[in-house]
Amino acid sequence: MKHQGFGPVTAVANQKGGVGKTTTSINLAASLAALDQKVLLIDLDPQGNSTSGLGVDQQEVESGTYDILMGESSIASSIVKTEYENLFLLPATRDLSGAEVELVNASGREQRMKDAFTAYQGDAFDHVFIDCPPALSLLTVNALTASDYIMVTLQTEFYAMEGLTQLMDTIRRIRRGLNPELNMEGILLTMVDRRNNLSTQVEQDVRAYFGSQVYESVIPRNVRLSEAPSFGVPVMYHDLKSKGAQAYLEVAQELMHRRAI
Repeated sequence: MKHQGFGPVTAVANQKGGVGKTTTSINLAASLAALDQKVLLIDLDPQGNSTSGLGVDQQEVESGTYDILMGESSIASSIVKTEYENLFLLPATRDLSGAEVELVNASGREQRMKDAFTAYQGDAFDHVFIDCPPALSLLTVNALTASDYIMVTLQTEFYAMEGLTQLMDTIRRIRRGLNPELNMEGILLTMVDRRNNLSTQVEQDVRAYFGSQVYESVIPRNVRLSEAPSFGVPVMYHDLKSKGAQAYLEVAQELMHRRAI
């Protein structure tokens, strides 16, 4: 599904909260931008953490993902340039929390984001990432219907595999009904602590089951990663030498290698 003006569109998803979706969306986008890739990050989570995490005040946003889903604005007119070279944002406004209800009876409700991509006329991007909400909701369905790839962030904890099975079922349904071209970008293990036996065991289980779909690079537990959002900056601009910043740069390079850019 090649959208004019866009390189691959990747939804960063998992129906569980607190598994590193937004952290990954911000820091992978920033890392690719630092590697001379032009990147657009789309905030489709009503909490708006990707928006604030890039230093953009939700209250000052004039139009964002809500307006696009409602057909009241275009992607091109809603894109915000961040203060980081090559990194652009399609922000979330507070209204986005109401989109779910307002779209319930709307025609083509699952394809609103895809339609907005199709209508796009603007600058070209090498990569587009969509930060999805922590639910298998209509917003997430819109993201998956509009995407070429899905990247799953997975915390190495006890119930990780259980949630993953449910997500895989959803992906199969989306492929059957709405987007047969949706591919698995990969599974990224987050909050990995190799001193913890359970974390290590979950990592081994996921790698044994999903094989090469699991990224070689992992994201460790890291204080700097937790701190960076409160400063409204990606972690590499908070502390480039931190383990978290270096890990996301490795993930960015692995993604480019996997796509043979």
